[in-house]
Amino acid sequence: MKYIDLNCDMGESFGAYNLGNDEEVIELISSANIACGFHAGDPNVMDKTVKMAKQKGVGIGVHMGYPDLLGFGRRDIDIAKDDLVNYIIYQIGALQAFCKKHGVEIQHVKSHGSMGNMSYVNHTVADAVTDAILHIVPNTKLFVIANTVIHKLAVEKGIAVVHEVFADRTYTNDGTLVSRKLEGAVIKDPEKAAEQVLQMVLEGNVTTIDGNVIDMSADSICVHGDTQGALEIVRCVKSKLEENNVIIAPVGTWLK
Repeated sequence: MKYIDLNCDMGESFGAYNLGNDEEVIELISSANIACGFHAGDPNVMDKTVKMAKQKGVGIGVHMGYPDLLGFGRRDIDIAKDDLVNYIIYQIGALQAFCKKHGVEIQHVKSHGSMGNMSYVNHTVADAVTDAILHIVPNTKLFVIANTVIHKLAVEKGIAVVHEVFADRTYTNDGTLVSRKLEGAVIKDPEKAAEQVLQMVLEGNVTTIDGNVIDMSADSICVHGDTQGALEIVRCVKSKLEENNVIIAPVGTWLK
């Protein structure tokens, strides 16, 4: 029996600004990465999103980012390691409070945008992320791309890792994501996204943007909430997985 987790970034609205189709997407996914106010989100949105996730039986994840509302957390920011540890702890703590209010637990932690990309290759950022987790939620799971700097460091520190793959992004030959600044980085066609997902889940590999086939381990599939047509992509991916007898469930329920 093949299990997979299907996750999406959620809770990215704030104040008068609305982003994403959270109410519709949450009906289709098994885990939610909830923004914690730094790159997106606000206290009211966090509260609402945690409540929805609980009602739908969806796993709850901290989606921490750089303090960059203007750039949606996708700009590189040089932050001292100790400061970054505290920024991450602050965001985890904020979501923990809303989880406590609604009687649920944090399932996983995931770095957003530039923080995530930098953690794949930058030891200082990866060290900050993993240290913050050990300080406050040592028993949670960390979403990583396999064989990256943060993956190896997390394993060394005894943090449980979830191998995450992306339905709506293309890959480089070293297994990291193609920069959004480059043409072809984002997959907007639901059928193409689903085709890539099936290759990763069923065959354990992915075709890179250069046409090479590389190994790719998949425990959880991400669709970015702000990708054009995200709702249609999630629907198509879910449908294709179910057609191939893959069971979609929160990663915390089956991955030990």
